[in-house]
Amino acid sequence: MAVTGDETESATTGGMSAYQISSPISGLSQAMDGSPGSLPSPQQLTEEASQKRELRLMKNREAARECRRKKKEYVKCLENRVAVLEKQNKMLIEELKALKDIYCHKTE
Repeated sequence: MAVTGDETESATTGGMSAYQISSPISGLSQAMDGSPGSLPSPQQLTEEASQKRELRLMKNREAARECRRKKKEYVKCLENRVAVLEKQNKMLIEELKALKDIYCHKTE
């Protein structure tokens, strides 16, 4: 891994100019810095809820699309299997008829 000048300076001086490490607590304190005891505005809550809903709907659409694709693939495999089994059944019926004809002619 290559070390850039910013990383070297940060590592040697102890400064955190290039990369800062944040913990969940520091993120929380930054959110609360606006004013102690203040809650997000109703508009912010509505906007956040709207974004979450859009994300959920988008994920749901993608999951539904994938489900339909898998179902289509499964049905196609079943149709192929039916075709193979029908062909095999037809061949067995013809073989049975041929064997019955041979057996009936021997008994006469």
